[in-house]
Amino acid sequence: MEAINSILKDFLDYLDIEKNRSSATRKNYERCLTRFFEYGKIKDISQIDEKRVRDFRVFLAKPENNLKKRTQAYYVIVLRSFLKYLQKEGHETISPERIELPKIPVREIKIVEYDDIERLLSAPKGSSLKALRDRAILETLFSTGLRISELCSLNRFINLERGEVTVRGKGEKLRVVFLSNRAKEAIKSYMAKRQDSEEAMFVAISHGKDPKVLGRINSRTIQRLVDKYSRAAGIPQKVTPHQLRHQFATDLLLNGADLRSVQELLGHANVSTTQIYTHITNKELKEVHKSFHGRRRS
Repeated sequence: MEAINSILKDFLDYLDIEKNRSSATRKNYERCLTRFFEYGKIKDISQIDEKRVRDFRVFLAKPENNLKKRTQAYYVIVLRSFLKYLQKEGHETISPERIELPKIPVREIKIVEYDDIERLLSAPKGSSLKALRDRAILETLFSTGLRISELCSLNRFINLERGEVTVRGKGEKLRVVFLSNRAKEAIKSYMAKRQDSEEAMFVAISHGKDPKVLGRINSRTIQRLVDKYSRAAGIPQKVTPHQLRHQFATDLLLNGADLRSVQELLGHANVSTTQIYTHITNKELKEVHKSFHGRRRS
């Protein structure tokens, strides 16, 4: 499998250098393609044919693999991208257009009621370092719409008075996000309590009577604390850090923000990704129509 491994490495380097994809994307592409090569016993690109691709897709769809339609579609997207690269490099292989993308249902976002969100943001109680940190994390997530990885990578030395933070998102792209007054106050209170020199804005904190800063916080800790406070707030549905990103986007749209601006704030490369939120605003418009249209005729 040396030949295919060599071409795979060239492709992954191409993603890094020319396409400026993230290290996470590189790992995902490598994992998907390696699984395809191993399943099809492919040792050379000449062995990649429509039958092997079709058999692989049937394999992915088997119930025992427990793969969602979107995950199966991701494998196809990765494979098509690899085939396009091979064509670009002059290799003879099947056309990527011969591999059709599966139709998947349009994803709908479920949002939490605004009163529930307010209870969640107010759930961390007390003045301990951990409580102040947790309150600052929740307010920052809701104020900025940051991805969980972007929140973890924030550093403490920012200009809070300006309330603007530059973050590096997917594809190493920079964008500016904005802190609400409540987020700024929560961060100020939290940072005033910090007695360490750790560079990270949000840190892991040990348990016990004498808690210590353990370094930069990780995504699993943030997931656990959001789940903990959502249950404390009595919210019946599961709330995740990404849910607060959804809330951020829908809150903007429901209050009149245009789709392109929300796209920029979320760091979406394509506006079609942002359009998953429009079904919510459409429902809101329906309620407006129902309440205000044709009232003199009733």
